[in-house]
Amino acid sequence: MSRHRTSKKEVLLFIIGGILLSNLASLPGAVAQEAPDVTLQGGDTTIDDTSFRAYGHELANLSNSRDLRRHDLGENGFKKNFKKTQINGRILIGPKFNNTACSGCHIRNGRGKPTFGRRGSKLVVKVSQGGSEKTAQGGPAPLRGVGLQLRDHSIRHKKPDATLKLAWEFIQGMFADGTPYELRRPKLSIESHKRSFTSTTATSLRCPPPVFGMGLLDAVDEQTILAHADPHDLDVDGISGRANLVWDLALKQSSIGKFGWKAGMPSVTQQIAEAYAVDMGVSNPLILGKKGKRELDRATFAKTVFYTQTVAVPKARDQLSPQIQQGKQLFSSLKCSSCHLFTLTTGQHSIPELSQQTIHPFTDLLLHDMGAGLADDRPEFLASGSEWRTAPLWGIGLTKEVMGGTENYLHDGRARSLAEAILWHGGEAEAAKESFRNATESQRESLIQFLQSL
Repeated sequence: MSRHRTSKKEVLLFIIGGILLSNLASLPGAVAQEAPDVTLQGGDTTIDDTSFRAYGHELANLSNSRDLRRHDLGENGFKKNFKKTQINGRILIGPKFNNTACSGCHIRNGRGKPTFGRRGSKLVVKVSQGGSEKTAQGGPAPLRGVGLQLRDHSIRHKKPDATLKLAWEFIQGMFADGTPYELRRPKLSIESHKRSFTSTTATSLRCPPPVFGMGLLDAVDEQTILAHADPHDLDVDGISGRANLVWDLALKQSSIGKFGWKAGMPSVTQQIAEAYAVDMGVSNPLILGKKGKRELDRATFAKTVFYTQTVAVPKARDQLSPQIQQGKQLFSSLKCSSCHLFTLTTGQHSIPELSQQTIHPFTDLLLHDMGAGLADDRPEFLASGSEWRTAPLWGIGLTKEVMGGTENYLHDGRARSLAEAILWHGGEAEAAKESFRNATESQRESLIQFLQSL
């Protein structure tokens, strides 16, 4: 991997950028803060690629030939179409499923599009019993005959759980300077084929998140996460993040959740196992099928987990640009960085290359109340219906490139731009959202440019 060398021109741009930062003084509540250089977002694992393949590389420091081979073989498992895979003449997928491959949902290892498809859907609908019903482990209570997710596809001669359709409601708004904007909100239509699905069933529309950088987040230890938690807002800053405590299938005990929109998964391994078992209907070493059967062999499962853990984060770009420097400072001044932390440090991991890395994922991996506008009213372990895990922002600026010209953000893909995503923030982020709405056009553009540089 090529290392970034600072030129004289960049030094001059940095000085000019420092002068331009004085513009932030006009924003109410702006406070100057030092922010780290985030160019190497994944530490030593960071790769340098700004093309549509940006999310498709192994860790930059992964050099062992055996591990590189495992990564490549794992990629095959990630892309395997299980509808075309048979064992003893029987199709492996299903009988009910949402998509036929991991890569079918995660476009080039990035996020999925908010669509239901004829051959495979990139959106899923999480379900559970309404009210306060929970499992013995504290998780959401599954629907009889369905589980915790509606599968809208099935193999021949079988019925899916439901027919799902999506429409959009559009909402008009205006920045303080009079500039209009438009938001959209999903309107989900569910035609269920199961009697257990009733008007009291809790539902949540979910769009697949990116998979790059998951190994680094897997390597962040629980103590580091808890160190940033402030569930009772003791520092009275209006931010009260807390960790989700979820059931770890491998350890058979409660662990801190790191993955999923509500931090409902404790590890990459369990995330992959759930995707195989639920999204594709393929039993595996961690989640067995009927009568304890396992359709996916241990070796293929382990390689897919390894692949997902070793997909690299691309580096941030143009960090010495005056406009990006201004946007970065604004990111701090608006307290976006109170939840989207600039920096975390990884602990020890079974993959040495992931250990002891200083990374810039822009997340605290904690739950935050995001207000009624984003609430799905479906609790998940400790997460309430309005709480969501802080989404990592690293690599977010390459979303449009990777997805072929489109963008969609937030848990259900409703936001078609980064500005829309910010404008949906509420709850603990209400003040930051309002400060963005009240900012000048140039300040808003600087903040967006900073995000697009990541």
